[in-house]
Amino acid sequence: MNTDQQTWQDWVGRTEERRDLVTPAPLAGLAALLDIDDNNPLSGFEAPLLSHWLYFAPLARQSEIGEDGHPKRGGFLPPITLPRRMWAGGRLQFHKPVRVDDEIRRLSRIQSVSAKSGRSGGLAFVTVHHEVSGSDGLAISEEQDIVYREAPPADGPVPASQPPSARDDETFSRTIVPDPVLLFRYSAVTFNGHRIHYDRPYATQVERYPGLVVHGPLIATLLLDLVRRERPDARVRRFEFRAVSPLFDTHPFTVCGRWESDQRVGLWARNPAGSLAMQASADIS
Repeated sequence: MNTDQQTWQDWVGRTEERRDLVTPAPLAGLAALLDIDDNNPLSGFEAPLLSHWLYFAPLARQSEIGEDGHPKRGGFLPPITLPRRMWAGGRLQFHKPVRVDDEIRRLSRIQSVSAKSGRSGGLAFVTVHHEVSGSDGLAISEEQDIVYREAPPADGPVPASQPPSARDDETFSRTIVPDPVLLFRYSAVTFNGHRIHYDRPYATQVERYPGLVVHGPLIATLLLDLVRRERPDARVRRFEFRAVSPLFDTHPFTVCGRWESDQRVGLWARNPAGSLAMQASADIS
């Protein structure tokens, strides 16, 4: 373990508390983005699953923003210098609804920090545990995985990834066209300044992606929205997702589902080449 990695371990166990108010405007914005009719959420309205990601925004001052559009390294998250940062996956339990006008509290703890090597170079993984509580007590338990990667070589080809093939036995699905407006609107409603989602010159020339990157949380939200469209009365109790390969605004992609039992649904996102972009599942009651 090198000195940097030893320093990262000092962050394990670090906690942070944030408070927010569930206001209706972000929920209306998300509904508009998802092309659904919940555009006038009144007091007591049950917020859709994963909409807690619209709140607790990291409101860093402009002088504290790094080149990538994120807050500069350090603070609550460890000061990992690997430049590429992505939301790699998560596991959530939904205990109670979150409603409009609720005062909510999120208690976060750095659960683990680890370093690995991959085909593209060094990697670092940070897992953060969140507990979101409202007026009725604990509402959501969540583990969030963040991955940091090395920058692509400046004078050579970007290492090609070979994601596994996605399954093709879905029984319900939806095609998503991830145009720049969709990505910008999601960045706006989540106050996400990460430039790979809206700044094409930065995404393609600095981080050397083939296009704007579709947000991992947006893909996860579209997967759960697919369940809502298929079974509007279903009550999701658990949801987990894992990003496998990135999606870009250059091509449509498909969100897919198949019921594995009355209480469990398999979910995945598939790119136009048939490769797996995100794997997920939800438990229903």
